[in-house]
Formats: sequence, C-alpha cells, structure tokens
Amino acid sequence: MSSQNKNIPLAERMRPKTLEAFIGQKHLVGEGRVLYNMIKSAQPHSLIFWGPPGVGKTTLAQIIAEECGMLFFQLSAIESGVKEIRSVIENARRAGKALLFIDEIHRFNKSQQDSLLGAVEKGLLTLIGATTENPSFEVIGALLSRCQVYVLEPFHTDELKAIVIQALQNDDWLQQQQVELQEWEALLRLSGGDGRRILNLLELVVQSMQEESPKMITNEKVQHIVQQRMAGYDKTGEQHYDIISAFIKSIRGSDPNAAVYYLARMIAGGEDPKFIARRMIILASEDIGNANPNALLLATSCFQAVSMIGYPECRIILSQTATYLAASAKSNAAYMAISQAQDVVKKTGDLPVPLSIRNAPTRLMKDLGYHKDYRYAHDFENNFVEMEYLPDSIAGSRLYDPGDNPAEQRQREYLRRCWKEKYGY
Repeated sequence: MSSQNKNIPLAERMRPKTLEAFIGQKHLVGEGRVLYNMIKSAQPHSLIFWGPPGVGKTTLAQIIAEECGMLFFQLSAIESGVKEIRSVIENARRAGKALLFIDEIHRFNKSQQDSLLGAVEKGLLTLIGATTENPSFEVIGALLSRCQVYVLEPFHTDELKAIVIQALQNDDWLQQQQVELQEWEALLRLSGGDGRRILNLLELVVQSMQEESPKMITNEKVQHIVQQRMAGYDKTGEQHYDIISAFIKSIRGSDPNAAVYYLARMIAGGEDPKFIARRMIILASEDIGNANPNALLLATSCFQAVSMIGYPECRIILSQTATYLAASAKSNAAYMAISQAQDVVKKTGDLPVPLSIRNAPTRLMKDLGYHKDYRYAHDFENNFVEMEYLPDSIAGSRLYDPGDNPAEQRQREYLRRCWKEKYGY
C-alpha cells in the first residue's frame, strides 16, 4: 500500500477487498457456510446484516459485489432519500442489475423503504441493508420478507489481534513508524469488539507518539493517549457502549441515582430514545422478571410512548421508567430458565413429546394414541392435576427456579403445593 494514502484513515486503507482477506464472521463466511457458498456461486440474494458497528457489514457488501461481478451502489440512510433511491434504480435498469448497499437502513422511513420493494422483487436490485438495530422493529414487513437476515458478531480477541497484525505488516505508513506492540489489553478492551475502532485507536496512538522511535505501545500509553484525545459522547463510538452499559448496570444494581445520571448523559448526547427504551424492555425481563411483572408492562409502554412523543418531553417518560426499574425487586430466574432450557435442548435434541399431550386433529392420530389419557386441568380441584409434560428422558427436570423475593416466593409456594416433591420446590 502506498504511503501517499496516509491521509485516508487506517481502517479504510486496511479494508479487505477479497473474501480470503476478510477476518471474522466464520459462521457466515467460513468455507462451506451460507455466505461463502453464495459468493462462490455468484448468486447473491437480498439480505440484511444486523450487528454492532465495525464488524464488517460494509466490507462484506463490497466483497459480494466485487466477487459476483455486480455494479455497486452505496447509500447512507442518514443522507439519502427516495430521490437517491430512484436514481440508483434507474442506473441499475440501464446496467441490467446492480447491488445496492444501504447503511443504517433502520433510519429509512416507511415510504423510503417502500420505494425499494418493486426493484428488489423484480431482481433489478440486490439489496444489502446494514443495521445496528433489530430489523424486526425497524424494517417494514414487506421488505423484510424479501431479505434474509444475517447476524454479525463482534470480533473475538484473536480476530482483533489478527486485524492489528495485518495492518502492522501491510500498511506502508505503519511500517515506517517502527511500532512495537508490547501489550494488548488496553487496545482490546477499548475496541469493544469493533474492528474499525481498534484500527482507529492504533492509528491515534501511533500518531501521538511521533517523537518516539521505536514506538513502544503499552497499556499505560494507550490509556493515557485515549483519555487525552477521546472525549464526549459519540453515538457510534466507545462512549455509546460504555454509558449504556453503565446505565443498565446501575438499574440492575438498584441505584436509581446513577441510572438517571447516565440517562441524562445519553439525552445530552442525542442518543435515540427508542434505543434507550428498547434496552429497558430487555432489562425488565432479564433482571426483574417475575419479581415484578409490571416492570415489563411499564418498559413496553415506555417504548410506545417515546416512539410517539420524542424529545424533549420523552425524557420524563424515560426517567420514570428507569427509576422505577432501578427501585424494583430483582430476579433473573426467567432468564436463567430459558438459558438452561436451551442448554438441555442443545444436549438432548428433538425429544418426542409425550403422547398424552400431543395434538390429535385426525382419526389416525387418535388411533395411534395421540391425546390419550390427557386430563384437562380445569376439570379438577384447584384447576390442577398431576401429569407428565416433559419428554420421558428428562422427566422431573427443574428448569425454572423462582427467585428470593415476595412475588416469586408466592410462585414457589404454589408450585410446591401442586407438585409436592417432584421438582424439589
């Protein structure tokens, strides 16, 4: 790489051009995986990449276009609208077909997303959308049904190291700087699994050490330089993740004072209120759950309210919800139950459902014993009758363990009365 390109950010200079040079996302682009096969067969389909910033969404879109021999167009949902989309469609019509990459597609409104439908459906455009938000919430159903959603993961430690080593070995400017990377921990921690960010950090640190030769990069130097040069709230940068993390941990830790402080930091930085509200919905189930079922209702109402109202008034709703959640009893029993149940499913596979609780819509199924001996709970005293509902090989497994709080203790007592000693409640 020529040193004359040193004014281009390091992350852009190091952007891979081929699938072989791409690091990470092996569950999608590893040999024999779905995107690997799609690219190698040169038969791309419309898709949406869902994942955090800096994990290769744009790069993969460019690689797909290049290796499939397609005309490539790129739009940002922040800066583009229906006019720009129509221009791309017209260019694609003249070319025969093209690939359109839309960054932050979740920021397109309904009419903008609608304008893509015809071209995508006819195959004139292969659409690749990139989003950091759950596409189920942010992408219209008609467009979502025409796209396969692929989840991209943050880079693992070994992958981040490989990205940095690749840059040190291949970038002309870095080679001229005599860089000696003695310690990794600070770079890795501050990157947050973001490949672009770790290269930006590396470039920032090296630039800040111009008077030194060789440039010995240590954890202490990285931390010192970053604290001096990186400040403020960046909705797509490190502060975004650090502050939302602090906000969630403060609520989980039952500290409404810290929670509302970090909420104010996000509001001051212009954070999307729907992002904040969505995270509180997740927390209401994960960290409060059945200790206070009203928490989920309030958090869901909060999301609906801030979606309708927006800033500045929605700050009051966000504050009410955050302080309520922080001051609520906590339990992760529901979260632990589904995690444990998923582990059981992973280990045991598709176990047969007991015949007595199978559906029997046909005569043949009834003759085979489906639904036989099923007892309808409401026909019995206290609307309960003991039956075996789990598959035989895991019968008696306790996956839900109510938490130590008044609401879930009442659940425990009810379950103990019902099941006696069976589940050990």
